[in-house]
Amino acid sequence: MEIIQDIIEVFKLSLIKTKDVNLTVGAVVALVVAFVVTSFVLKMVRKIITRKLPLEDKNKFISIFQFIQYLVYLFVIMFTLNASGVNISVLLTASAAIFLGLGFALQQLFQDLISGILIILDQSLHVGDIIEIDDKVCRVEKISLRSTKAITRNQRVMVIPNHKFLSDILFNWTQNSTVIRESVTVGVAYGSDTALVKEVLIQCAKKSNSILKTYEPIVMFENFGDSSLDFILYFFVDDAFASPNVKSDLRFEIDKQFRANNISIPFPQRDVHLISKTNIE
Repeated sequence: MEIIQDIIEVFKLSLIKTKDVNLTVGAVVALVVAFVVTSFVLKMVRKIITRKLPLEDKNKFISIFQFIQYLVYLFVIMFTLNASGVNISVLLTASAAIFLGLGFALQQLFQDLISGILIILDQSLHVGDIIEIDDKVCRVEKISLRSTKAITRNQRVMVIPNHKFLSDILFNWTQNSTVIRESVTVGVAYGSDTALVKEVLIQCAKKSNSILKTYEPIVMFENFGDSSLDFILYFFVDDAFASPNVKSDLRFEIDKQFRANNISIPFPQRDVHLISKTNIE
């Protein structure tokens, strides 16, 4: 019992003692134990979270995890010292205004960082994905913790804050597969042979080297328009980023084959009926 009492007395010895702070040996020991336990728990959490991530994303997460680790250590220190009887109210009062100001100033940054972490963990976005955001289609080139860099079809660089992926609607064209369906709309004159139109459109699609042969092109008779019979040609490509070029080449070929088969593409027409004043009287 005397040994235990001696140990307790040793723990009560003050290393630093002032009017507001009383740092004892016991508080230091508790702080060391808390650090060791916290380090072990953080390592386990990091391994569990990053075990299924690609190496590149894992390195990104580890860098932000170190920042989170510092915050956790700070809270552990404050909690352990407070639980050990050390009055930390002075420290909290002095730093509260600083933390509050930093919180407001870095609010947007924290939103971007949290969004970046969620993107990495959720694997909802990858380098090379074709996305549509703010009515712009672009290819993802780089995903960082704060922002994502993407290249538009006219080779302009878009730097997208990561919080926009959580607050705005995002279309990921290649989330499930790189193969997407595209379409070209065309109108032909009334009286045209619709069966021939369908055959010509399908043959045009099959002749294109950029259109996948593993999927059959489809022609839909869309509507009886004001001046034309409207058809839509559906086809599949494996590069959504280049689809405007594919559709342009396809339109050239359709125009060529329509001319060869005497299929006319009409222009809008209006019939104007004039009533003379004599007939009215």
